[in-house]
Amino acid sequence: MTLMLKPLQLALLISLVPDGGTPPVSVAKTVDAGPAAPSDAGSIGAEAIPWPKDLRPLATLEGPAVLAAHAALQQVLARFPKSPSPSCESSAKSLDVVVGQEAGLYFVRVDRRPERCGWPAGATLELDWFELYAVSPDGRVLARHPHMP
Repeated sequence: MTLMLKPLQLALLISLVPDGGTPPVSVAKTVDAGPAAPSDAGSIGAEAIPWPKDLRPLATLEGPAVLAAHAALQQVLARFPKSPSPSCESSAKSLDVVVGQEAGLYFVRVDRRPERCGWPAGATLELDWFELYAVSPDGRVLARHPHMP
């Protein structure tokens, strides 16, 4: 006996497979589980962290701007070549993120900074490299600007 799915059933199945069928955030119950548990991958206890007495922020961004920056950065990192031992030049360490807002959308420009990877100041790995993304306030990448690379 073979199972034939109707088009709507197939669409539902395809939409649930990537997230494992978890309910959307707005439907899921939120429960305060207390302090975050350290992950097993190279984590150290909170008492071993040299916590700052006076935090000097790099920047202060609203939550949706952070979501937009994260989404664009993930898009850029996904476009970098995959290798067993990734190079500094193909990692987040070599990137700057600039976030702007206009017409209810966030525009995120990702610039490459090779000097963070030991290259001389002002070095360029590609001519005028940057990527520009339009991102919704909920962190969905809407489009990549049709510009090189």
